[in-house]
Amino acid sequence: MKKTYQLNIEGKNRDRLLDAAKHDIRKYAKRERAKALPKGVDFWDFDCKAGASDATAAPVHFAEIMGAVDALVKDGADRFYVEITSKPGHRAARADSAPEAQALRDDGFADDGEQA
Repeated sequence: MKKTYQLNIEGKNRDRLLDAAKHDIRKYAKRERAKALPKGVDFWDFDCKAGASDATAAPVHFAEIMGAVDALVKDGADRFYVEITSKPGHRAARADSAPEAQALRDDGFADDGEQA
């Protein structure tokens, strides 16, 4: 999705236009996440850019895109540009912090049967 959102439209409230733009961004992400995952893919990841225009758009993390939009609006921008492209994501395996750290079951025993 590559889109420029106008915030100053005659007869429309600026705050409602901002809310509608944010809703559109969230709706796009929800639609993309609902698509079937290709084989070997764990989740849908997003490459995002935000800025006053497509020429000045800077890369941002998806979780920070609403904050970037709010910052642009707070600075008094009449419009803002958002680019979101989905890509396959792969989960990284976590490294164990310590070999003796084991998961405990609900009854307080370690997986090997000894009480912790």
